[in-house]
Amino acid sequence: MTEVLVGIAALVIGIGIGFLVRKAIATSQVHSAEARAQKVVLDAQVEAKTVMKQSLVDGNEQIAALRREAEEDIRARREEIQRQERRVGDKEESLDGKLSDLERRSEEMDDRDRTLQHVREELERQAEGHRQRLEAVAGMTSQEAREALMGQIVDDAKRHSMAKVRELEQLAREEGEQRARKIVTIAIQRVASEQTAESTVSVFTLPSDDMKGRIIGREGRNIRAFEATTGVNLIIDDTPDTVVLSSFDPVRREAARMTLEKLVSDGRIQPARIEEMHERSLADIEEQIKRAGEEAVLEVGITDIHPELIKLLGRLQFRTSYGQNVLKHLVESAHIAAAISAELGIDPAVPKRGAFLHDIGKAVTHEVEGSHAIIGAEIARRLREAPEVVHCIESHHGEVEQRTIEAVLAQISDGISGGRPGARRESLETYVKRLERLEEICTNHPGVEKTFAMQAGREVRVMVKPEDIDDLQAQVLARDIAKQVEEELQYPGQIKITVVRESRSVEFAR
Repeated sequence: MTEVLVGIAALVIGIGIGFLVRKAIATSQVHSAEARAQKVVLDAQVEAKTVMKQSLVDGNEQIAALRREAEEDIRARREEIQRQERRVGDKEESLDGKLSDLERRSEEMDDRDRTLQHVREELERQAEGHRQRLEAVAGMTSQEAREALMGQIVDDAKRHSMAKVRELEQLAREEGEQRARKIVTIAIQRVASEQTAESTVSVFTLPSDDMKGRIIGREGRNIRAFEATTGVNLIIDDTPDTVVLSSFDPVRREAARMTLEKLVSDGRIQPARIEEMHERSLADIEEQIKRAGEEAVLEVGITDIHPELIKLLGRLQFRTSYGQNVLKHLVESAHIAAAISAELGIDPAVPKRGAFLHDIGKAVTHEVEGSHAIIGAEIARRLREAPEVVHCIESHHGEVEQRTIEAVLAQISDGISGGRPGARRESLETYVKRLERLEEICTNHPGVEKTFAMQAGREVRVMVKPEDIDDLQAQVLARDIAKQVEEELQYPGQIKITVVRESRSVEFAR
């Protein structure tokens, strides 16, 4: 038992000693770890202090470098400012010098102005003295002298200008007449047109004299039906193989001629057949009118024209004016207008078109009342012709005042075409009556001494009494006579009215 207790006590003591030994060993290890940790901390602190010292050294060096750069920049800026201050100072000195110079010049100018003012006042006093002495010598004031001088200058200028104007007018008249004669001659020579004769009858030749009886019909029924259908007088006389168609309307007369030609060719002449052939003839006339208008347009060279105008132009193929075919007159006028425009250097489009259409109103004047110029202008305006062309049409007889050179050229072309030799004819009786009436119109005016119709009625020379008519009244008289002639007489072309006022002084040397 004791041994067991001793054993247990020894075991317990052994265990306690082991525990103490392990605790001592652990304590020593802890102390050793703390010592190593303290060493590491100390080493870290030493290293940190070293790094901090190095960082402080590097920062001081950077701060020193930045300080040196800043000092150099400040020094450069200070030097630049000093240079700017020196330049500003130089400029201020220069400006001060210029200002002083300007002040000196201003003072000199003021001195000169005062000197000039004194001189001006002195000259004005001298001029006033001279003026007073001149007024005393001349016996008039300066205003009166000025007015007299101005009047003399104006009179001299008027005399000089009148002489110059008279010289220019004479030169222009001579050159204008010569050039106009040349242009008209060239235009007429370039247009070769045949002469025509006015007629109100058509002669139809029959194949035999027996055909007259068939045309007359039983108890004259065929001839009555023919005249009632066509509106044309059919004259059958003793002339062998010939009948005469008479009518003032050329279209109606031509339709009757074509109807009679078809009847004679067919051989069957009766009232129903006459009406049938007349209807065919009217259709043929319409086709012929259209073809004539197209040929005229093609001959003139104008393509952009309204179809209705072409039809009206074709109807003018059967119209005559003083024996002149109106359609040929229009074609001739267009060529003349183009020739004159070319000579004058003017675009011939408008004058040519205006001259070609100027008598278009004659195609409907037997249906519509009024002047053919105004009617033609309304037709052209309705068919969208250019305003310049419409003005040429409406003004070619003076109903409307001419405003363009194209209108004047169209009127001139119309006059040349109608007034050229051989263009128109009239009976001897009408011609003689027209000349007698022409002289009578001129003689009835007061102050007229003698009147002579010359150039086949193209010119009238009126001799006036110089004691009753002065130069101005002579111009008025010429205008009044021309206006009265236009209102009362019908004539082709134009008539020139010349009023002659002649003063004669006669003395005898003995």
